[in-house]
Amino acid sequence: MASGFWKNLPRPFFVLAPMADVTDAAFRRLIAKHGRPHAMWTEFVSADGLVSAGHDAVVKDLAYNKSERPIVAQLFTSKPRVMEKAAAMIQRMGFDGFDINMGCPDRAVEKQGCGAALIKSPALAQELIAAAKQGAPNLPISVKTRIGYHTNELDAWLPALLEAEPVAITFHWRTRAELSDVPARWELARDAVRIRDGMKSHALIVGNGDVLSLEDARQKADQTGVDGVMVGKGIFGNPWFFSDHVPTIDEKLRVLVEHCRLFEELVSHKRFHVMKKHFKAYVAGWDGAKELRMKLMECETALEVEKEMGT
Repeated sequence: MASGFWKNLPRPFFVLAPMADVTDAAFRRLIAKHGRPHAMWTEFVSADGLVSAGHDAVVKDLAYNKSERPIVAQLFTSKPRVMEKAAAMIQRMGFDGFDINMGCPDRAVEKQGCGAALIKSPALAQELIAAAKQGAPNLPISVKTRIGYHTNELDAWLPALLEAEPVAITFHWRTRAELSDVPARWELARDAVRIRDGMKSHALIVGNGDVLSLEDARQKADQTGVDGVMVGKGIFGNPWFFSDHVPTIDEKLRVLVEHCRLFEELVSHKRFHVMKKHFKAYVAGWDGAKELRMKLMECETALEVEKEMGT
């Protein structure tokens, strides 16, 4: 089993979660500059799209540069043959790791038998891990998933995954049915570690969900025994998350402009509208923030954002 960069990470380690239309090349570049995590994930990408005639469009979401290393590509599919081909592509593209999405609750993804739907098909999940290893024998293969579909199924789901010997498993501590509507059930992390240890597996257990700060991540790791913590929504508006720096309002506004410029430079295949989900996170918590945010929501270019803020 290739362990790659994982074997060199400290314990505990702190990594950036894959989030569609959020952790794109622009935001990752910004995070790498202002507060590097121990590793980064790309947005999740369709393996079926990657190996299809639409390859040239899909592969744009996998752009990265050396400042983001170690960088892990996350793909989804329910077809082992497609997984093998896509994994081979990822290896040729020079990624440091390959992660399989087995937790996304999006209905369009689940209709393809992918994402969280795989929790209901553990045998297929094992086939997909094996196919990824076959396609990318030099890359460490990991999985990101949830604790179950309708209910907590850790006792059955985790052993099935461990049997396929991924190098790491990241758990979002909620079921698919819970989405993000309830607090993440971090108390279950101890169960995951216990199950892993009981099977004498070397797979790393990574926890994800409701991580509010780097100190919070440290405490969660210390209290549960997970090997690492993955940060998702906490990174919004805060590319300094993985450092101990607390930004001023002026710093936040300057970096928002920087983010917009990078988006236009590196993610030009997407509409600028995608950037607007970040505005509320950057521009909040002070007198006049709401008014400024409303003005920014009317902007359609980085230059308009810059002018609105007088930067």
